[in-house]
Amino acid sequence: MNWISNYVRPRINSIFSRREVPENLWTKCDNCGTMLFHRELSDNLNVCTSCGHHMRITARARFAALFDGGTYVDVPVPAPIEDPLKFRDQKKYPDRLKAAQKATGEADAMLVAEGEIGRTPIVAAVQDFSFMGGSMSMYVGNAIIAGCERAVDTGKPFVLFSAAGGARMQEGILGLMQMPRATIAVQMLKEAGLPYIVVLTHPTTGGVTASYAMLGDVHIAEPNALIGFAGARVIEQTIREKLPEGFQRAEYLLDHGMLDRVTPRTEMKDELVTILRMLMNQPPAIKGDLPAPEETPALEPPAEASAPTEDKA
Repeated sequence: MNWISNYVRPRINSIFSRREVPENLWTKCDNCGTMLFHRELSDNLNVCTSCGHHMRITARARFAALFDGGTYVDVPVPAPIEDPLKFRDQKKYPDRLKAAQKATGEADAMLVAEGEIGRTPIVAAVQDFSFMGGSMSMYVGNAIIAGCERAVDTGKPFVLFSAAGGARMQEGILGLMQMPRATIAVQMLKEAGLPYIVVLTHPTTGGVTASYAMLGDVHIAEPNALIGFAGARVIEQTIREKLPEGFQRAEYLLDHGMLDRVTPRTEMKDELVTILRMLMNQPPAIKGDLPAPEETPALEPPAEASAPTEDKA
């Protein structure tokens, strides 16, 4: 046995060998190519610190950034019929659902929760594009209705973050029928006199844009978000004209009156708090709002000691 080759050399190699760096420590910006440290990127809500490019963010991470202290309560959503059309393309529809549920850890493409933002109680819904492209399904329709009903029952405003490629093809006409269902749910909010604010994120297209995403009292979008019904290439082929630069992007829609605001993700919470409190006739929020300290009575100054008197004989 050669102890130098079998023991000493491996020991030396283990000491001086280069440690492997985990691959998930750095993320490359899709827009400018800057390598971003994962903690720095997470603290900035998945917005590039170099160029301001907005990357995708999960629904849970958006809730954690939106609600005060990251505290919220999920609103239960009724489960729809599973695979009503027995649809199958390259995979069965239930298999696609299970794969998406395993990858995201969520039941479907929309989450609904209630909590406070800036001490303002709200009900919020977030569409998760990572779940089958955020496609509009029967579950998504049930989620919007559940959120609107909860908002009406509790007298809270409703905020919806949209991100979708349209209706879910595996549910056919049943997916498309969520457009009128969602429209009726939004009408419930309007009849109750409650604000409905839509935040359009990248991308918001198809039947989602043609229904509940464009029915808000106020429409806000994240920078450079793609928003539209049909794709730009389809429109060009139909009208046989070259589309203007930036067509269907948030800034273009803002200039042409389809949006009210374009707000960066890092400023979205403050923007929503300001708008919601205005619409609810509430005073402006105070940053760092804490309970007032209890009043303590002022201490009275001690009584002056009287000078000793001499006894007179």
